Amino acid sequence: MQLSKVSYALIAAGVMGGVVTFYNQVQSPVGNAFAAAQPTIAAPAVATTAAANLPDFTALVDRAGTSVVNIAVVHAKGKGGADADDIDEDSPYYEFFKRFGGVPNGPGMRPQPQQPSQGMGSGFIVSPDGYIVTNAHVVDGASEVTVKLTDRREFIAKVIGADKRTDIALIKIEAKNLPALDMAAKTGVKRGEWVIAIGSPFGLESTVTAGIVSAKSRDTGDLVKLIQTDVAINPGNSGGPLINMRGEVVGINSQIYSRSGGYMGISFAIPIDEAVRVSDSLRTKGRVERGRIGVAIDQVTKDVAESIGLGKPVGALVRNVEAGGPAEKAGVEAGDIITKVDGRAVEKSSDLPRMVGMTKPGSKVALQVFRRGQYRDISVTVVDFEPEKAASSGSAPRDPAKPPAAPSALGLTVADLTDAQRRDLKVKSGVRVETVDGAAARAGVREGDVLLSIDNAEITSTKQFDAVVAKLDKARAVTVLVRRGDAVNFLIIKPGK
Repeated sequence: MQLSKVSYALIAAGVMGGVVTFYNQVQSPVGNAFAAAQPTIAAPAVATTAAANLPDFTALVDRAGTSVVNIAVVHAKGKGGADADDIDEDSPYYEFFKRFGGVPNGPGMRPQPQQPSQGMGSGFIVSPDGYIVTNAHVVDGASEVTVKLTDRREFIAKVIGADKRTDIALIKIEAKNLPALDMAAKTGVKRGEWVIAIGSPFGLESTVTAGIVSAKSRDTGDLVKLIQTDVAINPGNSGGPLINMRGEVVGINSQIYSRSGGYMGISFAIPIDEAVRVSDSLRTKGRVERGRIGVAIDQVTKDVAESIGLGKPVGALVRNVEAGGPAEKAGVEAGDIITKVDGRAVEKSSDLPRMVGMTKPGSKVALQVFRRGQYRDISVTVVDFEPEKAASSGSAPRDPAKPPAAPSALGLTVADLTDAQRRDLKVKSGVRVETVDGAAARAGVREGDVLLSIDNAEITSTKQFDAVVAKLDKARAVTVLVRRGDAVNFLIIKPGK
């Protein structure tokens, strides 16, 4: 007896798909006998194991999702932004945003500066009585802020306060018994840890994306070190929560790295401990108290660190000290390298404003500074933050009555500063660079610079300058500290380069 064409078709389908249950569908005796003779094919164990190890976010999303809100913002005229009507019809985004609402300025958009613009973002409830945390850039310049809950209720929100330096804002709606999210006691995330984001990318409310923590304490140059993840974040996700598997908020989604304006696999979130500190201050005072000591700083390069005896490129180089500011009153000088604050190491220059910024104004901090080859301890009283004073761009003017001297071995000619120049530049020592040539010019020294030190030796006069230069080894590099305008910098003069 031969199998029917239908039986062959079913057998072929079963072999190709790795399924054996189809044999029960074969009605012919031969088909049944053939099926009974075949062994059962088990599902691959690898697939079962892999599925068992994947996280299940369903319970977490159900629990946390109701605490995440959609924020719609109306800006005053001229604030920029665009909606579907502002996008060129030939743009690939036209149909999408025509259906799902406005977006920030992007490719193919026609600016409409005279029209009120709309923006969007996300936020999350932090207290049952209606306080909501979001990003400062979400509500910046808003004339009206509307909050939509997952139960479709809408409220006009009041902006309690916003801190642009940390990109955190606190808003309030008039409602009670709202589901608040739990804040992690401390941002103790680990690299590789699973996290999720809930928000409204492109206005698509309650969107859930997942990923892992890619890096911690990512220094982007901002006041706060950020959490880096590969969770998909897009315009509209800003201000939404980054949540761990315990249901705790560990960060606020704030930035993306993108060349196109969309998600490219790198996202950044503000750590929750910093967010809590800022939002609590906004809630109680309406602003954030942030300390400052009145210095302008720069990084310390490897070459400079080695040449002045610091060893490693650590600390913050003080390029300018604000006149009359706390640092000047305490004795901090331009050219100092601040290496510790209250015993905590300053690994990079960007660490210093974070450390000082978190210090309560009015309190004292102990600074360790490296100056001309030695460490010193200086106590500075921190004051409340205010905009930095603009630095001047002037230099020490040349005295036309004095002809320039012969160039030194460094390729420099210098002149003593007059009393008036010292007062104007607010320096106690130094000499003015009259002419510059050769290796000094290649190092970046300019006419009009004030030379303050050579290889950690303070320069007070031209006579001392000549004595110090005469003792230099002409075959090795020399490190000079120069002042230009209101800022100082270390330059390395390399012979024969």
